[in-house]
Amino acid sequence: MSRDSLATALHSREFEPAGVRDLFDLAEAVLTPDSVDHAVGRLDRRRLAVLAAAVELAASGGTTVSAVHGELMRHAASAELSDAAGELLDALTELMLVVPVDHGIHVPAAVTARVAPRLGADLPSAAELATPAPPVLVSGDDVDRSLIDRRAAETAYATVAATAEVLAALGVQPARELAKGGLALPDSKRLAEASGVTLEALPRLFHRAEEAGLVVREGAYWLESEQGAAWSLESSEGRWRHLAACWRDRIPELLRELVARRSESLTASTLRDDVRWFYPAGGRWLDEGLERLIGEAEALGLAVTGEPAPTTLLVLDGELEQASARLAAHFPAQVEQIYLQHDLSIVSPGPLEPALDARLRGFADVEGRDLASTYRVSAASVNRGLAVGETAESILAFLDDISLTGIPQPLAYLVAEAAAKFGSLRVALAGEADAPARAVVHSDDEQLVRTLTVDQTLSSIGLRQAGPDRLLSRFAPEVVFWALSDARYPVAAEDAEGNIIRLSRHHLATAPAPTPKSDPIEALLDLVFAEGEDGATEQAWLARQLEAAARSKETLTVTVRMPGGDTADYLLAPASVANGRLRARDRKADIERTLPLSAIAAVTPAPAGT
Repeated sequence: MSRDSLATALHSREFEPAGVRDLFDLAEAVLTPDSVDHAVGRLDRRRLAVLAAAVELAASGGTTVSAVHGELMRHAASAELSDAAGELLDALTELMLVVPVDHGIHVPAAVTARVAPRLGADLPSAAELATPAPPVLVSGDDVDRSLIDRRAAETAYATVAATAEVLAALGVQPARELAKGGLALPDSKRLAEASGVTLEALPRLFHRAEEAGLVVREGAYWLESEQGAAWSLESSEGRWRHLAACWRDRIPELLRELVARRSESLTASTLRDDVRWFYPAGGRWLDEGLERLIGEAEALGLAVTGEPAPTTLLVLDGELEQASARLAAHFPAQVEQIYLQHDLSIVSPGPLEPALDARLRGFADVEGRDLASTYRVSAASVNRGLAVGETAESILAFLDDISLTGIPQPLAYLVAEAAAKFGSLRVALAGEADAPARAVVHSDDEQLVRTLTVDQTLSSIGLRQAGPDRLLSRFAPEVVFWALSDARYPVAAEDAEGNIIRLSRHHLATAPAPTPKSDPIEALLDLVFAEGEDGATEQAWLARQLEAAARSKETLTVTVRMPGGDTADYLLAPASVANGRLRARDRKADIERTLPLSAIAAVTPAPAGT
């Protein structure tokens, strides 16, 4: 085999590269039971049928392509399968399950030992494997696919919206990962409430976001990733397409290709039967693939009540644009304008365009998320917006631009009053004279300072009075600032010169760059081929056989070339092979002999009874 074809074959096999020093070690590694089982488990029914026929023929001696063709015909295989015997044997050769020898086909004994006992047991018999494929189901009913599409779109949109709410909640406050694994219960409850899913359904939703790269763990905390922030600004169709692509990428390619070419009328039960029929030796990889294919599909609108939806085949076939367009046609339309109420509430008559929604959340609290969303403006929420760079003018201008009802007077008054009070309480970095304190809180309003000292909701930041208008804390200014902001105080952050600075709580995690990994197969082949042609010579193979006999204390018939050109057979029990020489015990003469490997013409098992 060429190096490239050998590398391709090895990538399809499962084996332990450690300990492989040359081609003989490599041959032993790919013939281990686990490696053979791994390769056989991924054979579709056609290739497995050909392998089974070759294994049966190998039991009675060598075989050829024509013999395999005849064996398949004997088992009543279809002409299509029988005529493809040569092509399928080539495919098995590429997987190193059979080896072409001269004009015949050799099935390694290790492969025969793993396949033959299973035929007719946990695997179908060779005759059953050769049975033609069952007919593809074709529905005769005129099914209204739009009903299925609408139901699938409803579920898909709910998943996308819930995922977006999880990211928004993480932007406000990260979630802590427990040492034993899983999110801390308070954070789980917070995220479940924000996303509108049950506490039991949250882990799967969160795991889906993690797989899609939307959330990233930094230390003990989960945060929204930069990719997640970009995803949040996409349309609902774009958001769904990203999740669907992630779902597809994690389904084994063999399974994707099979299901993508099947009939749209397949149900979940017939799909499982169909897949297992095509991969009769499939094990864990097939079970896990089917679980993701069917189990995870429901949340993304790719299955309805357990049955594949029409968009499933499009996604598996890589037609993501077409699939998302078909599903998004039933998504609720996004809106760009809202209704402002006199009670300081904001009503969006539909899903608000993502960029507008993100801006609005900066100074308003979300009260209800559904097809029509509700927000509420308060002094605390306006303070939050002012803290990250908004002004009274920018808030009112934005609301006026998207409002269908103008700006009610109570709302305009609230924004103006909050802006006027903003900064009456300041947080800054403590000076050296205040050590060990790290943050200082001050205000010209001494009554407000006294209020802070008795506010039990602020006990966690340990405020202590250092004057009529000053408080100190051992926590960093950012921590103190957000604690006061959450407690609804009109707080602002300032620098050393007393200028107000803007703080953003929304910290995005950068996904770590994947560490470049060397290909273990290429490294292994570098080692194997470093020996050049000498690593695979006949002499090296003889040395291997003699070493194996020495380890197992076997007796061999060793044919030695004599000086005159004749050969002589010796009955030897090899003791060691070193420096190109064999040291062995002569069983007939009962003496020790030392022979150069170059003088050995052949090695065969000793006659029975010796």
